[in-house]
Amino acid sequence: TVQFEMWDSDEPVPRLELLKKVKGCDGILCVLTEKIDAQLLEAAGPNLKVVSTMSVGFDHLSLDELKKRGIRVGYTPDVLTDCVAELTVALLLATSRRLIEATHEAKTGGWGTWRTLWLCGHELANSTVGILGLGRIGVAIAERLKPFKVKKFIYTDVAPRPELANMIEAEYVSFDELAKQSDFLAVCCALTQETHGICNWNLFSKMKKNAIFINTSRGGVVNQEDLYEALSTGLIAGAGLDVTTPEPLPTHHPLFTLKNCVILPHIASASYTTRNAMSALAANNLLAGLRGEPMPKELKL
Repeated sequence: TVQFEMWDSDEPVPRLELLKKVKGCDGILCVLTEKIDAQLLEAAGPNLKVVSTMSVGFDHLSLDELKKRGIRVGYTPDVLTDCVAELTVALLLATSRRLIEATHEAKTGGWGTWRTLWLCGHELANSTVGILGLGRIGVAIAERLKPFKVKKFIYTDVAPRPELANMIEAEYVSFDELAKQSDFLAVCCALTQETHGICNWNLFSKMKKNAIFINTSRGGVVNQEDLYEALSTGLIAGAGLDVTTPEPLPTHHPLFTLKNCVILPHIASASYTTRNAMSALAANNLLAGLRGEPMPKELKL
């Protein structure tokens, strides 16, 4: 039997409360709102054997600290791939075809007579789609976009990923070429020291004026000040974000004032099916870790 204590609220557990409760624990099941860092691991003490996170991202975990203490880590890849890819496509289309703007116009009396170029957007047919960080999710996005008659897929990663790229016939290009060639740029990389703030003025200034930028990875990969500049000066056509820094993004943030920026409240994995699968996998990872058995999905440190 496992004795467990649960924080029974949709609000994140207050930090001091968390530090108090982890004392003496053998295992911790967390979500991405919790920083699992040296301070928390110290508070937990020497009994802690396993941390299981209900997420595919692990930028909220101090991997060095966990490795140093020999603590095993479980996470939830694969089970959310389809769901995230589906939302990414929805966000891409909503942004490029200006759906949020359009519903607002219809609702508030902006819908007059038919006008030639009113609310015109950018289409996927014959376009070049760029993927920053080609993992399972990037491949799944490309597979879904292919039927839209996309002309070509290109990608950038730390190194070429031929086995994944072949599945979608994607061409490996430099970061600069990704910026220059992409009509649509989807960011689906992990947040690491290398990718932190990588989508900045350097990237946006090289992109096409008609380019659409989509981020469903982590807010930290984008320099939001630079993105605001790029969007407000017409340097790029639009941006769709499911992730921001911080989260939630304050309602008075300048990005919310832009018509060509669609911001969602981090809902990429929010389907009933997927959240249930994530919960079950996170629990099974934790239990396997406590028993000293192989986890269904272990993050190799």
